[in-house]
Amino acid sequence: MKTGMLWFDNDPKTALDVKVQKAAEYFRKKYGSSPDCCLVHPTMLGESLHQAGSVTVRPWRTVTPGHLWIGVEEKS
Repeated sequence: MKTGMLWFDNDPKTALDVKVQKAAEYFRKKYGSSPDCCLVHPTMLGESLHQAGSVTVRPWRTVTPGHLWIGVEEKS
């Protein structure tokens, strides 16, 4: 993913799935397409790969904790 939307949610009471779903809903409304990829800091994700609805969540250490980088994965 080269481009996406940066979403901030550092509420420790909100589950990661809920954060991703909120970000995905906003992304759909703003850009008119559905995201399929979300990058988060590894500390936000207990596993190497996670599925939140139709969005694949992956760890990426350059994303600041509390932020989600959500968008459409590029096809090679």
